[in-house]
Amino acid sequence: MIKLWMAPGGLHIEPGKMGDAKDLARIHAQGFYRGWPAGEFEGFLAEANTPVYVACDAKRRIAGFALIRVVEDESELLTIAVDPKWRGKRVGEALLRAVFDDLLLTPAKRMFLEVSEENAAAIKLYTRQGFATISSRKGYYAKADGSAATALVMARDLG
Repeated sequence: MIKLWMAPGGLHIEPGKMGDAKDLARIHAQGFYRGWPAGEFEGFLAEANTPVYVACDAKRRIAGFALIRVVEDESELLTIAVDPKWRGKRVGEALLRAVFDDLLLTPAKRMFLEVSEENAAAIKLYTRQGFATISSRKGYYAKADGSAATALVMARDLG
C-alpha cells in the first residue's frame, strides 16, 4: 500500500527512508538547541515502531518531518520539525494530520508529546489539533544560556 498525504505549497507527505537521515538531522538542528545526529535518525528509520513522516516536494526535498513511536495502544510524538523557510505555512499541521490518519490503522488510542512551555507556536499547533496539557516536567529542556525550560506533557485521544 502506498502512503501519501497532501500538504500545502505543492508538498506531499510520505514515509521516511533511510537516505533521509542527514536531512532530518539538519532540519532538527535548525529547530532545537540540541539537534539529534543523523545516526540517531537512522536508528529510528530502521525500526518499525518509530515511523517517520516527511513533507517533501516532487524532487524529495524535505520541508519538514514528524517522528512518532507506537507501543501497543499508545503513541508518542518524539519530535516534529519544519525547515525555517517552510514555517508558518501549515506544514506541521499537515504532518500531524498524516500521522493521525496513519495511526487509525494501528491499535493506538492516545498520543502523548512533550513541548517546551516557551514554544508558543508549537503549543498553539498542538492545541488546535486537540491536545491538552496533562502535566509538566520542570527543568526538562536544556537551553543555550545554560538554564532549563519546563516541558508540558500533552495528550489527545485518537480516532
